[in-house]
Amino acid sequence: MRRSHLFRLAAATVTATSLSIVLPGLAAAKDAAPGKDMVPVNRIIDEGTNHSQVMVTVQHLTDVIGPRLTNSPAMRTAEAWTQRQFTDWGLKNVHKEGFAFGRGWSIERSSVRMITPRVVQLTAIPVAWTPGTTGAALTAPVIVAPMTRERDFAKWRGKLGGKIVLLTLPGTGDEPGEPAFKRLSGEDLGKLDRFQQPRYDPEAADRRLKRLDFAKKLDAFLKSEGAVATATMAYRDGKLVSGEGYLFGVGDTPALPGVQIAAEDYRRLARLAKSGPAPTLEIVSDVRFDDSDPQAYNVIAEIPGTDPKAGYVMAGAHLDSWVAADGAADNAAGSAMIMEAARILAATGVRPKRTIRFALWAGEEQGILGSMAYVTQHLATRGGPNDPPQTGMQSYYGFSQKWPITPLPGYADLAAYFNIDNGSGKLRGLYAETNPAVVPIFRDWLSPFASMGASTVVVRPTGGTDHVFMQQVGVPGFQFIQDPLDYDSRIHHTSADTFDHLKADDMRQGSIVLASVLLSAANADKALPRTPLPTKPVVTDPYGYSDDDD
Repeated sequence: MRRSHLFRLAAATVTATSLSIVLPGLAAAKDAAPGKDMVPVNRIIDEGTNHSQVMVTVQHLTDVIGPRLTNSPAMRTAEAWTQRQFTDWGLKNVHKEGFAFGRGWSIERSSVRMITPRVVQLTAIPVAWTPGTTGAALTAPVIVAPMTRERDFAKWRGKLGGKIVLLTLPGTGDEPGEPAFKRLSGEDLGKLDRFQQPRYDPEAADRRLKRLDFAKKLDAFLKSEGAVATATMAYRDGKLVSGEGYLFGVGDTPALPGVQIAAEDYRRLARLAKSGPAPTLEIVSDVRFDDSDPQAYNVIAEIPGTDPKAGYVMAGAHLDSWVAADGAADNAAGSAMIMEAARILAATGVRPKRTIRFALWAGEEQGILGSMAYVTQHLATRGGPNDPPQTGMQSYYGFSQKWPITPLPGYADLAAYFNIDNGSGKLRGLYAETNPAVVPIFRDWLSPFASMGASTVVVRPTGGTDHVFMQQVGVPGFQFIQDPLDYDSRIHHTSADTFDHLKADDMRQGSIVLASVLLSAANADKALPRTPLPTKPVVTDPYGYSDDDD
């Protein structure tokens, strides 16, 4: 994209001439759904193109506020700023809802250098929620000691004292086999439309919990052996790092400083350690913990409905991010589209039958914790009164294995939830989440936007984001299909996740489509058909389960 064009897009002013590029063929929309009142749709389109603020919003979230790790100072800034925006746009009942989380953490500065056998500045980042190097440089030789199970400890006992332990098996280079940037073709969309049998694996949570428990045991073992720091290899090539870490609870954070090193630099260290004297690293990790408030917060805002008995519809995206870059595609883009849909609907003066609620979730990157908290506070609980309490990643891994599901008084009030969390790519349609009854309804709601590319409805489910726990308690929660762009190939969670990779035309389209779908859901004569309240499945096929989504 040309630099001058990028600046024009960021200004978020769209001329009538440019609309033929962004939204071709809008004249056909009047024929898309005979009998439907298209005036509100036309107003939404006008507001979302000629008066769009979505790129201004996302630019502030990324360039100004920056990475928003849950409970970090930047996340607190984002919580306050987004509430002010909602209020300024005229939304009502703007507030925060808290839930137990853990420690705040942020990076002040960091540096990792190889200083023998030669000096090389490495591409690296502190691992989230690891401690710093106490204000001074930590200098020590490395040792390559991959450990993935407790029985691996015996091999390295007595060998790690005074060392920086490289914990990842280095492997070889990982060259891409297809283009990094991709839009979905008709064939791609067609392949998505297949029913998938819901899978219940009662042992999956145990496996995942054991891996989480191993991380704590590994940290304790390394400390007892006198290791001075740890290093892991980034999981993508291309000098990309992420710095993901999951031991964020009060009393759970690691004892040793930890860094993640770019794959190319990490493999060089491993080769040198194998072929000759172990290289020496110099690590400076100046990080800050913030224990002033262990609660994380979801941000909520509403457009009130005219019928207090009709319930509400809802849209959400997660506001938190990792810290290697600015959390632009993941998920300032989705948050900005949620906010822009709210602004569009407020600006057009709609008076929906059902209340339209907007949510910006916290703690998604650490286990979808914000939307889980919303579910357990407002919709349903899982498990019995004697179940042991779980927090953080434990609650994420264990949620789907708890029975029974007990609806709360507000369970039936949520008529539909829609989520955006796959970057800034154009919305192409909706996943129906194994609910065939909603397919014709969604196709009708999307029909005015076929010329914009948003017309596909597929019955299959998708996972990994903030609609999943609603689905797991039988509430109709859905995720949009999006063009992937370069989200999975190089942007997701990495040091390249900046404003530069966001597509303004796509985000304007997404905000418009979302606003219209929400209004259709809010004004529908009936709430969406629901699947039955889940009950504990009977496992009849011992060979039917796998661990491929761990």
